Parts: sequence; C-alpha cells; structure tokens
Amino acid sequence: MKIEALEPFGYEISDLDLKQVTETEFADIHAAFADAGIVFFRDQDLAPADHITLARRFGEININRFFTPHPDYPEVALVVKEPAQTTNIGGTWHTDHSYDDVPALGSILLAHEVPPTGGNTQFASMYRTWERLSPGLQTTLEGMRAVHSAHHVFGTKNPHQDSDDAGARRIHNADVADRLPDPVHPVVIKHPISGKKALYVNPQFTLRFEGWSDADSRPLLDYLGALATEEAELCEFEWRVGSIALWDNRATWHNARNDYQGHRRVMHRITIEGCALDAA
Repeated sequence: MKIEALEPFGYEISDLDLKQVTETEFADIHAAFADAGIVFFRDQDLAPADHITLARRFGEININRFFTPHPDYPEVALVVKEPAQTTNIGGTWHTDHSYDDVPALGSILLAHEVPPTGGNTQFASMYRTWERLSPGLQTTLEGMRAVHSAHHVFGTKNPHQDSDDAGARRIHNADVADRLPDPVHPVVIKHPISGKKALYVNPQFTLRFEGWSDADSRPLLDYLGALATEEAELCEFEWRVGSIALWDNRATWHNARNDYQGHRRVMHRITIEGCALDAA
C-alpha cells in the first residue's frame, strides 16, 4: 500500500484492494483520514455488499432518507444524473448531514459510470480554513453556534421538488424534511477523531448564527464561504470508474461539478453515522 500526500491537502492511496484490507492497513488509512479529512482510492472493484462491508469498518451506516436507495441494498444511496437532466445532486458547496442532531462522520462515494470529461468533485478543508482566519475572528467564532436545516433543500418549499429534473426521480420524502427540527451546532468544533479545531458551517445547510437574524448572518457566512473555497485552497478529484472518495463531513466541504450535460454519471454513496459535536 502506498500513501501519497496531495496538494493542498488530502491523500491518495494506491496498491491496495479495499476488499482485503488488513488491520495494519486500515489503521494507516484511518490515520490519513483523520489528518486531512479526505482520502482517495483508484481501481477498486466493489460490489454493493463490499462497499457496505468497508463502510462498517468505520462505523454504523446512516440510511439516507432523501436519496433514492439501491433496489437491493438500502444502505447504498444512488447519486445519478441522466443525460437529459440539467441539475445534479450535490452541486452546491456543503457537507453531508449537518442538518441532523448527530451529524454524519463521513461518506464513501464510489464511481460506477462517469462522463468522458467533467463531473469532478471539489473539496475544501475546514481545518485549513480555520487556521487562515485572523485571531480576532477565531476568538469571536469560538463562542458561537449556528442553526442548520434541511427544509429548504429537501422539503416541500424547495422550488425544484415538483420538477422531474431535480426532484421526482432523485429526491424523496419532502414531508420528512419538513418535520425535522433545525439543530444547532458549534461554529468551531473540536474534531472527534483528530482533536484539531475545524470550522463547522456550510453554505447549503447553515441558515444563521444562533441569536442572529438571517440578514445579519449572511455577510459573515458568505465571507467564510469565500475564504474556504478560494481556488488555491481546493482539492479537486477527477473521477474514473472504480474511484472512491472517503471524506470526513466534520472536516471538509464538497461540491460536485455540473459540467457534463448530455452524459450519464452514476455514483453509489454510503454515509457513516457520527457523534454529537463538541465546541472547541
């Protein structure tokens, strides 16, 4: 097994069959995952059952409430864009499941069908973003919490929910999203695995800072979003069939590029249960 550090962050692991990972190899994978929040693999031949087995080495599986499940394996969520569809899933900067009281640990995304060009996924590090903030802003943010929500993305108030393109075949259970409470999480967390400080807000699911109005919150949230996604700070992964991205939802954001109109893209995603987040 070879572990290569990527710029500006992340690791790519090669010469490894994820169906036959030893305890020593898994410990090294887990250490890289904890350090950077993102690990990539190539040339993997995982059936859905293998994908599930790999995920369970990291923790319990979170069965997604909104994405279409695999017909035979409900643990596997289908992330699909058909040639005629113009919108994609995950095409906004976000982190998965921050709208849950107990946010997800991470996600394992496996490429089954990719377009000839395009469809890359970008990642931003919330460790690195935190470190780049001024000391004064760090001090301010450490005492804050923020409100997260799924209502506007997966609920009935999403203007795309009635569209065949964006909602009908890919996103389900809008009434469930409407009933979810809006959790409040620390803006700066002590990461449960690494112990490092990480910024924990995101453009898609964070509505406002606790005690602040939406209007007052927006300039600061926008500033943090712009800082986190500066081009020089991004890790961009080019997918091939059999590629896997394992990312930590407490330490990264991601954004799926929607630049392959007229082509099909089929990904399988498993999300791993996490734990309650403590303030730094």
